[in-house]
Amino acid sequence: MKKVVLIFFLFLSIYNEGLAQIKHTFKIETSFLKYRFNVIHVDPGPGWKGYNLTGDNGIEISFGKALRYKDKFQVGIDIGYLNFSGINGLSVISGFEFLPSIKKISPLLYFDIGYSHIWNQYEKGTGTALGEIGIGVSFRISEKKIIYVKSGYLVTQQTLLVPIRLGFGF
Repeated sequence: MKKVVLIFFLFLSIYNEGLAQIKHTFKIETSFLKYRFNVIHVDPGPGWKGYNLTGDNGIEISFGKALRYKDKFQVGIDIGYLNFSGINGLSVISGFEFLPSIKKISPLLYFDIGYSHIWNQYEKGTGTALGEIGIGVSFRISEKKIIYVKSGYLVTQQTLLVPIRLGFGF
């Protein structure tokens, strides 16, 4: 019985130590999504209405919540509003970030995976998975406040986009 109690308290102290290193953060982000090209080329058939985002640049505004571990690793979820030349949509993204150092100015690496739904010429719009990978720079204003700029490659709606993102974490 003594061993069980000892193991329980050891587990509890390790668990509390881990929780003490996890911080809850919020972020707001605005993005310009530069259209590059379609990644899938379709042989048009009857009823085909064309590519969803051909030639359209877009914007995105997103809000998110994340858990940050030791100020280097971050995992979170974002909900965003998309607009491509008047076509509106929503996105839900799970994101992973890594900051190699915790200095005032630090590089960052990120990977996002999620779902977007663009209301367009198709009945009820179209939904698709999305994936993004990229790099950026973070500027630490204080212990909790960070401004960052990042860019990479985003694939969604059969299209490759280059996002340029500006965000504020607090």
